[in-house]
Amino acid sequence: MVKVSCLRVSKAYGEKAIIVAKRTGLLNRDLRIQREQDYLCIPLIRKPQKTDLNELKTNLPPFEILQHEFLENVERPRKLVDLLSNRLPSSILSSLPHSIDHVGDIAVIEVPPELENYKTIIGQTILVSNKRVSTVLAKTGAVSGEYRIREFEPIAGVDKTATVHREYGCIFHVDLAKAYFSPRLSYEHNRVASLVEEGEIVLDMFAGVGPFSILIAKKQKNVHVYATELNPEAFKLLRKNILANRVSTKVTPLLGDAGQIAKERLKGAIDRVIMNLPEKAIKHVDAACQVLASHGGIMHYYEFTNTPKPLETAKMRLAEAVKQTDRKVEKILHSKIVRGVAPFTWQVVVDAKIK
Repeated sequence: MVKVSCLRVSKAYGEKAIIVAKRTGLLNRDLRIQREQDYLCIPLIRKPQKTDLNELKTNLPPFEILQHEFLENVERPRKLVDLLSNRLPSSILSSLPHSIDHVGDIAVIEVPPELENYKTIIGQTILVSNKRVSTVLAKTGAVSGEYRIREFEPIAGVDKTATVHREYGCIFHVDLAKAYFSPRLSYEHNRVASLVEEGEIVLDMFAGVGPFSILIAKKQKNVHVYATELNPEAFKLLRKNILANRVSTKVTPLLGDAGQIAKERLKGAIDRVIMNLPEKAIKHVDAACQVLASHGGIMHYYEFTNTPKPLETAKMRLAEAVKQTDRKVEKILHSKIVRGVAPFTWQVVVDAKIK
């Protein structure tokens, strides 16, 4: 038995609590989750910090953090390198991908050149070892083009790129070959949605298939979201997802260039704007400033950066871009590195209050 910090919640919210514990990096996978009458005790790797507690309070009903004794897991889930240790030359095992993206029942991996001749074995191993996966896709290029599309090659299972993905209680119809979608942004989708307040009017400038827009509409009773999208295929999926999640009265999909739509149709009407197009968001700051209400509002600005001080650079670039309009950054509310996208290159977010 091992005594560690524990998240104790009602069984009714057990699955949701496990998901939140995973997202915040708190879940201790070496220990067994335990049930106590009507409660679930979830082992944690450390005592939750202030930011962890805020995330838990935002997503869960009343809970307790206490010390509890847990049994160790007899067997931990085997890593891909363990599963393939007897099937691939030992000299190339270190090149195996360390992460697998799961979108619905599709697993997506990146196969380095030195493993090209073994991609079928790798794909079949992933397929057999994960009952929820029916297709394994290998990335064959970078995200590119006006619509941010990536090419894939099926290496195991059903030959498809379309699936249904579930995230924080929402359903998303996704086609990876036609519209950009990243499950690695699920925490960010929920973080922003949790910040939206009742009565707000929100603009999701680069909505894609709707992960920000729809989750906001599902979380808040009295909000309205304008979701603009340039890619016609992504727009079709956006409309389908709005209907699937029953938020058609709260989300208005708009097809076309986000900047143009913002300036022509939404000027001065928005309380909060989401700018998740890290490649080009800086070019749309002017339009984002124009749509914000006369008294100001909140901007969630994303960008890619490869500078030594990524957060400072992003905040400085945003402040300078806002300064070129008739607005200014009144306060930086939050900034963080969202994820690494390449060696020494990060996607960062800056939440700013615009005056």
